[in-house]
Amino acid sequence: MKDFLTARAIEMKKGAIRAMFDRAKNFPGAVNLGIGEPDLDTPTEIVEEGCRALYSGKTRYTANAGIIELRIEIAKYLNRYDLSVNPESEIIVTVGGMGALALCLLVTVNPGDEVLLQDPQWLNYFSQIKFCGGIPALVPVYEKNEFKISPESIKKRITGRTKILMLNSPNNPTGAVLDYNDLKDIARLAKKYDLLVISDEVYSTFVYDGVKHCSIASIDGMQERTIVINSFSKSFAMTGWRIGFAAGNKQIIEKMVRLQENLVACANASSQYAAMKALSIFNKTDKMIEIYKKRRDLIIDGLNGIRGISCYKPKGSFYVFPNIKKIGKNSEVIANEFLEKANVITIPGSAFGPHGEGYLRISYANSEKNLKEAVKRIKKYIEN
Repeated sequence: MKDFLTARAIEMKKGAIRAMFDRAKNFPGAVNLGIGEPDLDTPTEIVEEGCRALYSGKTRYTANAGIIELRIEIAKYLNRYDLSVNPESEIIVTVGGMGALALCLLVTVNPGDEVLLQDPQWLNYFSQIKFCGGIPALVPVYEKNEFKISPESIKKRITGRTKILMLNSPNNPTGAVLDYNDLKDIARLAKKYDLLVISDEVYSTFVYDGVKHCSIASIDGMQERTIVINSFSKSFAMTGWRIGFAAGNKQIIEKMVRLQENLVACANASSQYAAMKALSIFNKTDKMIEIYKKRRDLIIDGLNGIRGISCYKPKGSFYVFPNIKKIGKNSEVIANEFLEKANVITIPGSAFGPHGEGYLRISYANSEKNLKEAVKRIKKYIEN
């Protein structure tokens, strides 16, 4: 029988994160520092609102772009970051942030188009860009510069085929946060070279040490050339609800709505009503951020107390990206040894791009008890 798969489908491989989790199933009791998912439960008010929606019969299709009431609330939310968008024509509610990203790439990337993205970077970007026929063009970032993507590095990699710049701040996997001055210089490049910017801001809530999240779309002249991607998954511990959104350029959003109509029709109805409730209690996330800040400080202090490991303190997300180069083994070997010998799950930095080699991604979306235990196990293994 002939192979019915497309060449694009054949090229898709299991991601390194999932591969590590599959291996970890054989190690009961392992402390999981690999998963990028809040360990906290969805707030009760949100769950109750989702249940009310189901019991009141809100179980049918919604508008392809999402219920207008939610889009209005999203517009108000974005106004916190100095964005003024039309909820009727410049916002789409999607099946998670990943759904928003996929729709955006599918309606903007032609075969051969180059998409600039930093290295190391969240690995799903690579596969989605390639599936659309695009070419990921890697822009290296460095620990000495707080892992921030720089305008100089971006400019060096712009060619006649460059169409899109992908930004992710706060960043997964490094925790880097781009401030207004960083974004202003990047925006100048985007306008000069006529680039579309896709700004993944799903960790916008997770900023520490007095840092304020800034969106590049808020900079003068950028909103019409930017698509902001966001999600309720991280900020409200709603990963399984699969609800996200995109906002920005009217023409692109319109085509994303048409594509969503043909792929999944709309996002889950009850999740949309729950998301409305989430936005109404947004101020309650402050307590959650304090919990994560305390965990960040705990894991960094612990890692920096282990011989051969050094860890920069990031200002955002819920990941740290410790430097393991002094141990003298590559990141995949170290991650496997930590699993097999210390019973701790981490993700090799090489999974996020060539410049991730020499690092591990560690998530502190776990209890203080588990974080302390993980550090204890890793330290004992290293010292032995």
